[in-house]
Amino acid sequence: MLKFLRGRTNKEVILNGTQSVSRLPVSGTRMAAALLCFLLAGPVLLVAAGPVHDPINGTVPLVIWHGMGDSCCNPLSMGSIKKMVEEEISGIYVISLMIGKNVIADTENGFFMDVNKQVSMACSQLAQNPALKGGYNAMGFSQGAQFLRAVAQRCPSPPMKTLISVGGQHQGVYGLPRCPGESSHICDWIRKALNGGAYTDLVQKHLVQAQYWHDPLNDDLYKKHSLFLADINQERVVNETYKKNLQLLDKLVMVKFLQDTVVDPVDTEWFGFLKTGQAKETETLQESVLYTEDRLGLAAMDKAGKLVFLASKGDHLQFTREWFTENLLPYLR
Repeated sequence: MLKFLRGRTNKEVILNGTQSVSRLPVSGTRMAAALLCFLLAGPVLLVAAGPVHDPINGTVPLVIWHGMGDSCCNPLSMGSIKKMVEEEISGIYVISLMIGKNVIADTENGFFMDVNKQVSMACSQLAQNPALKGGYNAMGFSQGAQFLRAVAQRCPSPPMKTLISVGGQHQGVYGLPRCPGESSHICDWIRKALNGGAYTDLVQKHLVQAQYWHDPLNDDLYKKHSLFLADINQERVVNETYKKNLQLLDKLVMVKFLQDTVVDPVDTEWFGFLKTGQAKETETLQESVLYTEDRLGLAAMDKAGKLVFLASKGDHLQFTREWFTENLLPYLR
């Protein structure tokens, strides 16, 4: 969860999980009830509807999508990002995606709703927003980043201009060290579900993190049963529409956190991953089949100068306001 710390500096931004629950029952009904209590206990603020925005104001609108365990409108996380961007870029229209009817549903859906359905809901929201008809920039945090990439590949109207991925897991993950908090029992339950059968139909359909779980030791199972990641990464067949649409981006900016203890392997934040068949050595995007065969158009984008690789010191989604302003805002102006 992102929040502004009031310690030595009031400009340090940290997105990390601070919520926890005392118990997570194994049954579906009891688990959902416990999760609901967990969400209600968190600091949540519904943002009141604002005025109608004029899309012709000299700025490009910004769409943001939060990460796991967060919500669209938490004042300590996405609310802070939204406010910061609005303070730095006068007149900009910023929308933080809410997947569901309210903040509680939005947070819960980040754990349990089919990602393909989430992407479809996001596409519908964007298409129905008149302020975005001329195009928009997008910024995704953690899992929200690869979800927004799916939006770019599947829904070219309204057009996404620049996508900024802040700690996004574009080649998936093979480990869940902390999610989102060192003592979260939800994370313990998720780990057990993933380790016990990430590619079973039940887990794939009902656990978001399983849909970008990428097991290099079971590559055939991953390619066959991954409902989301294997599709948007063109690992079964090459969807030329996906390839064409992604290349419509002006820029794909990827931020990697050099001391990341949450994302495993961290190379996924730059589209790298573990080499197939083992779980120790990694390869860069440029060394991967995805790039050498240009299955997604990333090699062409790289040659055209559309790929930007940024690094930030610190743990997952930790950055200062100064770093954000200096490194990311230029792509939004």
